[in-house]
Amino acid sequence: MDLRGETIAAIATAPGRGGVAVIRVSGPDAFAVAARLTASPLGTAPVALRSIHSLDGQLIDRGLVLGFHAPHSYTGEDVVEFQVHGGSVTPRRVLEACCAAGSRLARRGEFTERAFLNGRLTYEQAEGVLDLVNAKTDRAADAALAGLEGRRQRELRKLYATALAISSELEHALDVSEDELPAEFLPAIRARLTALVAALGAAVRDAREGRLLREGALVVLAGPPNAGKSSLMNALLGESRVIVSATPGTTRDSVEEGLAIAGWPIRLVDTAGLRETGDAIEGAGVVRARELIEQAEVVIELTPAAAEPVKSETASASRIAVTSKCDLQRGPGLNVSTKTGEGLEELKRAMVAALEARAAALDEDAGGDEMTAAMVRVRAALAAAFDLTDPVLLANAVRSAADELGRLVGATYSDDLLVALFSRFCVGK
Repeated sequence: MDLRGETIAAIATAPGRGGVAVIRVSGPDAFAVAARLTASPLGTAPVALRSIHSLDGQLIDRGLVLGFHAPHSYTGEDVVEFQVHGGSVTPRRVLEACCAAGSRLARRGEFTERAFLNGRLTYEQAEGVLDLVNAKTDRAADAALAGLEGRRQRELRKLYATALAISSELEHALDVSEDELPAEFLPAIRARLTALVAALGAAVRDAREGRLLREGALVVLAGPPNAGKSSLMNALLGESRVIVSATPGTTRDSVEEGLAIAGWPIRLVDTAGLRETGDAIEGAGVVRARELIEQAEVVIELTPAAAEPVKSETASASRIAVTSKCDLQRGPGLNVSTKTGEGLEELKRAMVAALEARAAALDEDAGGDEMTAAMVRVRAALAAAFDLTDPVLLANAVRSAADELGRLVGATYSDDLLVALFSRFCVGK
């Protein structure tokens, strides 16, 4: 059901104490709602300082009232924003007055959803809005802005146009005569395919990097009990977040904290020591640790100095082998001591290198959304097409790749897809 005929309202600023709070109203009755609360129409004035009253005449506040006429607003509809004093009471009272005057409470992400439905934002730009709001580092914010500008969709259109041009040229040549193709024709086509495959690889890397920046890269500390995982987590965080004890098995569940290294937002997880145990609670922690290792982008595998290295449990993630407690004795891999600080900066650089390699991976196991997976498949299909000597088979392969890229460029959006995106927004955005 299309609810765009209704007027919606929400507090658009974060709750809590603050100098200013913004209440946003969007829809066909937005200006009428403002007129009822201020006892006078906004008219053509985009900004006015007004007293704001409830419908029974009680003064709520005095603040700025900004009007945006359709379609020149964020949502593409008539929009009014009340800028009032912050805190919890005044914004709530203004919102209640807006609802009493003819609007209803907005759903999560409904303002941005209306901007999408009214053609003010593309789907990618709507994702960029969400990513920008959630960005935890400058690098993540820059990636979100690229999405907000529609850069990824423009690059996809270029790739599609290139694939379509190569496909059309191949099919045209075959229509003329597949038996009399000039000697230089197929080598020239393969050269253009080489450039297209390289461009697809760059697009996959950008998409993978964007996902890691958007979601945060899962980095798991793994190893046997007393390997120094909790001490290393505290050292990387710069605070005593996890209890450290000489008693094996102290960490029985995973502990996750966020940090940023070289612009990468990281979800750092300390896990239970990997060993066989008869303790049910510790055993559940070990199972959870192995699950996290399977999901991780990077696994830091710690082995205490003088201990036998454990067999790697890393699956598809990048693995960094670390000898911990190297102040006692050195060992293979990267030597790290949380007591002296040795190796900590080298470990951070290794984490960044592992994340960059993870983003640059061109296989489907490296993770990503369906669009990224589709680009990986197209790239692999085109790379395989280089070995085709039959021009007809080569033309079919390129046509299939062009069709797949065309589907990505002209994708339709189901109701479920829209709900999945806009339900992740906060109310008021």
